[in-house]
Amino acid sequence: MTKTLNKYYANIMQNLLLIGAGGFLGSILRYYSNLIITKILDTNHPFGTLAVNIVGSFVIGLVIGLYRNGILSSGNWKLFLTIGFCGGFTTFSSFALENLFLLESQQFFISLFYISITLILGLSAVYFGFFITNNL
Repeated sequence: MTKTLNKYYANIMQNLLLIGAGGFLGSILRYYSNLIITKILDTNHPFGTLAVNIVGSFVIGLVIGLYRNGILSSGNWKLFLTIGFCGGFTTFSSFALENLFLLESQQFFISLFYISITLILGLSAVYFGFFITNNL
């Protein structure tokens, strides 16, 4: 029993390290990509974030497609690239992938609800947090 628990916890630690390493790299790449795009376009508009969200969504789609088709067979790489790298690069990619899964399973109403509620509550939460700190 102890050997089984040790293996279980070792697997969890390995997964956490894979996700953390991928997230570290993705976050750094997001930061520098945003800086570079903003500098190239010479603008204060959020085109860097838009580009990162689109690229991250494309990459997570590629990774899941490779995994489903057996080209990428390691669950470790899947964790590192999807939850870790893409999650650190942009959480929008996870949001887009979850909606793809909902649409694939023909849960159109749930997908529309998820998209709507995410935008409405996300924007409301940002506004509310900003409002609270502006009125201290």
